[in-house]
Amino acid sequence: MAAEMLLTPHPAGCDEDLRLALEDILIGRWLSTKALLTSTRSWALRTSRTQVLAASAAKGDAIAAWCAEEPGDANALMMRARVMTHRVLAAHRSTPDRHTLFAQVSAARAACEDAARRWPADPVPWVCMLALAQLDIDHRQWHRAEHWAKAPEAMLPRGPWALLWQVDRRDSPNREAYQRMLQCFQARGHGATDFARREASQAKPGSVLLTLPLYAFVEKYRAQIATGQVASTLGFWTSDQVQYYVELARDGWFAHITDWSTCSLVDLNYLAYTLTACGQPGAAEVFEAIGSFATPAPWQAVAESRWWQDEFRQARKYALKWRSGS
Repeated sequence: MAAEMLLTPHPAGCDEDLRLALEDILIGRWLSTKALLTSTRSWALRTSRTQVLAASAAKGDAIAAWCAEEPGDANALMMRARVMTHRVLAAHRSTPDRHTLFAQVSAARAACEDAARRWPADPVPWVCMLALAQLDIDHRQWHRAEHWAKAPEAMLPRGPWALLWQVDRRDSPNREAYQRMLQCFQARGHGATDFARREASQAKPGSVLLTLPLYAFVEKYRAQIATGQVASTLGFWTSDQVQYYVELARDGWFAHITDWSTCSLVDLNYLAYTLTACGQPGAAEVFEAIGSFATPAPWQAVAESRWWQDEFRQARKYALKWRSGS
C-alpha cells in the first residue's frame, strides 16, 4: 500500500517558507522573496533557495519590478543575476541564434558582476558565472579565457577552475557550484567522470560532494542508452567503479545525515535510483527520507515507461520488498 503513496513533486520540497515565496513570485509579488532571503542565514540554503526561486521568477517580471523599486538592494541584484542566468541557459536549450545567445550571456555576466560588487561575500553571483561557463564549450572559439584555465591536476581537463575557487572562498563546498562545474564538463563531452571521482575521493565524511559521481554515472548511462552503446543495463550498474562510488555516497554521505530536510531532494532521489540500479542495500531508507517528494531527476531521464512517477514507485516498491525479505 505504501508503494502506491501519492507523490507530491514540488520545487520547494518540504521548505514551506520557500513554497509561499514561490506562490507569490508566480503572480508578480516579490516582498515575500525579499523577506525569505533576509531571513536565510546560511550560504548553502541561500544558494538552493535562490536557484528554485529563479526558475519561477524567470516566467515573469517580479524581480525586474523589485530592482526598479529598490535598485541598490543586494538581494534584488543577486536575484536579477539568477533570473538572467536561468533564462540564458533555457534559451541555449532551445538553440537560438548564436550571436543573440552571446549577447544574452554577456548581459547575464554583467548582472552577476553587479551583484558580486554589491555584496562581495555572497557566493551566488559566482555560482551564476560558473553556470554560464557551460555555454562556452568550444576551445577554438572560447568566450572567456577563465573558462579554459589549467586544471590543478594533470589528469583533469581545463575549465572554469578560478570561478569554482571564488565560490569556495565564500562557501566551501557549495553544492550547486560543483554541480555547475560537472555540467560544464558534461557539456564539453569529456572530463565529467574524472572530475566527479576526484572530488568524491577527497571529500570528507558527510560531504555532499560524495554524490557527484552519481550524477556523472546517470548521465553517462543516459547518453549510452540514447546512442545504443549499453549492451547490458545490469553490466553498467554492477561494474566495480560504479558500485564503489554509489556505496561511498550511501555510507559516506547519507549515513551521516541527521536532518534529511536540510539536504537536496534531488541528491536523495539520485542515491535512491543508483542504489536500486546497482542492487545495493540501503535504498529503502533513502526512499523513506524522500517520502512523497519525488523529483523528476533522475527518473525522467532513465524511465523505461512513459511516466517517471511509475519508475520511482517501482523502484521504491522493490527496495521496500527487498528490505522486508519478502
